[in-house]
Amino acid sequence: MLNLLIKTDQPLAGLYLFEDMKPLYRHEWQADKELAESINREIDFVLKESQKKMTDLEGIGIFSGPGSFTGLRIGHSVANALAYGLSLPISSGKGKSWQKQALTSLLSGENEVLAMPDYGRDARITTPRK
Repeated sequence: MLNLLIKTDQPLAGLYLFEDMKPLYRHEWQADKELAESINREIDFVLKESQKKMTDLEGIGIFSGPGSFTGLRIGHSVANALAYGLSLPISSGKGKSWQKQALTSLLSGENEVLAMPDYGRDARITTPRK
């Protein structure tokens, strides 16, 4: 089962391809404030470098947090859109063992349908003005 895992909680973002639990390809890049502009291009790069196509993917895994509000939001938007658009299962994981958690869920047939970020605390949102 070919799975794409996505981690976007820090300025250094990562994409990881796994065949079952075996890592096939790891790609990290300094996304900083260009994450939204670069993530799709980087996914294409990873697939091309590993000689895979989008249609070869069988699952999507995402680091759910805690981490950067904007980074997690962008990563989850992309992961959820890929899972929905390609009709793939999606699973998330937290902490240092997030990859193992996400892969174990995917390999056991679980599907969150919509992965939600965990920011580690309530988002600091400006109160609306009247």
